[in-house]
Amino acid sequence: MRIFRVRALLAVLVVLTLASLLMGRLVYLQIVQHDMYSTRSENNRVRVEPLPPNRGLIYDRNGVLLAENRPTYNLTLVRERVDNLDETLALLVELLELPEEEIEAFNVRSRQRQRPFQPALLTSDLSEDQIARLAVNRHRLPGVEIEAQPLRFYPDAEIMAHALGYVGRINAEELEELDAGRYAGTHFIGKTGIERFYEEELHGQAGLRKVETNARGRVLRELDRTDPVPGENLTLTLDKSLQMLAYELLDDRRGSIVAIVPETGEILAMVSTPGFDSNQFVTGIDVASYRGLQEDLDLPLFNRAIRGHYPPGSTIKPFLALAGLVEGVITPDSTINDPGYYQLPNDSRRYRNWLRWGMVVSIWNALSPFPITLTITPWRMI
Repeated sequence: MRIFRVRALLAVLVVLTLASLLMGRLVYLQIVQHDMYSTRSENNRVRVEPLPPNRGLIYDRNGVLLAENRPTYNLTLVRERVDNLDETLALLVELLELPEEEIEAFNVRSRQRQRPFQPALLTSDLSEDQIARLAVNRHRLPGVEIEAQPLRFYPDAEIMAHALGYVGRINAEELEELDAGRYAGTHFIGKTGIERFYEEELHGQAGLRKVETNARGRVLRELDRTDPVPGENLTLTLDKSLQMLAYELLDDRRGSIVAIVPETGEILAMVSTPGFDSNQFVTGIDVASYRGLQEDLDLPLFNRAIRGHYPPGSTIKPFLALAGLVEGVITPDSTINDPGYYQLPNDSRRYRNWLRWGMVVSIWNALSPFPITLTITPWRMI
């Protein structure tokens, strides 16, 4: 009987000890660590998704659309919801035939996220066939989502390429300098031309939505929403019809045409040829195509209208004549004696025509502004 009592007492002590340990652990989890586990549970159940703004449209002076946004579908991935990232990426490469460059770019964007559970762009502008493949294999791709987003499109890409510029994917350097809140969910930014200069006005402000998800990360319902603010539309002084005429006149030859209203400084046309398809740069131009543009002897990426440096030639003659009239060096009735050579003041050397006689008139026409120029000091001409 005594042995039974001892055993019963030991059993009670063991039960009480285990119960105490269990209660202690329960208190620790439910009270001490309540805030931490509550936050983790909320993160698993509730997700905050950025809502990118619609980029502002660009019009010419007559309201003709020059840059628009077309609906497209992008593929994003949340690392925290993927069981095996390497296997998932390998499957996506197989399904969508993604190049290695896009996987490397995704890894960079994923590491640079501002917070956990934030989707990172994997690829953009999905085709209908790619979307169908993803739908069939949806059960094998937790954490992978298809999101609709407008994509920049230029209806007259080659004609407007140098004037408008283009947008492209945000790179690592740009990401570090941007306002994370304003650009949340945004994958594109103005790279050159008007698109870059007016980025502040064209971009807009990103919004947010809070959604409830299930254990597989699928959205069940929307809990809260802050709508994005679209970018401002931009109306240029350019005239599309005049721009097209200038492009046709150049006829694919190397050159540029700029039409300006003298009284206001408004630019009606600004063309540089040859041009290029700026739509290639929006989603990311492939290496071979970009190398082809760079190695093209006609330099299609070079904006001759604003970056080219050319000697003025005879175009300066009217300005020299006007300067001479203003400064009183010549009058409308002035004549220049042509002895068959030119001689600098206080110099005995005579500069004669070394070409055949048939060229004398042309050469003298080219030299005729020299006496006027030498009489007007440089600062007076300026």
